[in-house]
Amino acid sequence: MSYSAFDSWQAFFAMGGYAFYVWLAVAATLIPLLALMLHTWWQRRQLLEDVSRRQARERRIRQSQQQHNNAIAPSAKPREKSL
Repeated sequence: MSYSAFDSWQAFFAMGGYAFYVWLAVAATLIPLLALMLHTWWQRRQLLEDVSRRQARERRIRQSQQQHNNAIAPSAKPREKSL
């Protein structure tokens, strides 16, 4: 035997005459939760993009330093004296 609190969908949505308050409470709960989920997703995406940009910048800096060091290194060797 199954028990149903409501006889029909119309009765369910009417909530025994308290529909406005019940659905307002549901909306007041679900809308902030959805907003929080979207904000968290957006923040995570922004954070990962920022980390990616920083890593790419650090790679470019290292490559530039290596190229600079390689360009300077041959002239930095001491020359041998001719006898």
